[in-house]
Amino acid sequence: MFVSDWMTKNVHTLSASDTVFDAASLMEEKNVKHVPIVKGQELKGIISDRDLRSFQPSTATSLETEEIVHLMSQTKIKEVMSGDVLTTTPQTSVEKAAMLMLDGSVGCLPVIEGEQLVGIISDKDIFRALVDITGVRHGGHRIYVEVEDASGVTKQISDIIRKYGFSVESILTAPDPGKKGYRRVATRIKGNGDYSRLKMELEGTYTHLRITKG
Repeated sequence: MFVSDWMTKNVHTLSASDTVFDAASLMEEKNVKHVPIVKGQELKGIISDRDLRSFQPSTATSLETEEIVHLMSQTKIKEVMSGDVLTTTPQTSVEKAAMLMLDGSVGCLPVIEGEQLVGIISDKDIFRALVDITGVRHGGHRIYVEVEDASGVTKQISDIIRKYGFSVESILTAPDPGKKGYRRVATRIKGNGDYSRLKMELEGTYTHLRITKG
């Protein structure tokens, strides 16, 4: 899965010469939290709802509502926007984009191809990807096991699942941070197989096992 699969391509943008009021109005109208600032199609910065919140208390705390609106209408975006912007590309994996956002403490990444802005991927898009990748929206059962980190462990789990007439919707696996040499494996399954016999074999095979429905 790549950024191009999940990014928003129809990006709402503004220019550095637009006003803070323009940015606030656009965010409210389009229900977005980040607006890339461009010159043509070239990214120059980004303004977020956090930037707007920082702007208002620091410069307008003692002002009346009409005065705040006036101040926002007189302040150019270039005075408020972030110019040093973390970006990604359409070919970047969605998990790497998520890591960049987490490590950079940002809620979105503008997507750049060449010198042009071609999209934007946000934390909401990452959540959508997670829901789709795991298959949680489709229900079924989730089987969680802790196993020794050895070759073929995920295949062994999958073989047991299929033996009893279920299909594998997704498999997520990661090293167990609390147990060196172990992995955590979460498998989501669907189907009308023999659940009782599946559960019995899994319980007889794995010590650390949890099965949940939905």
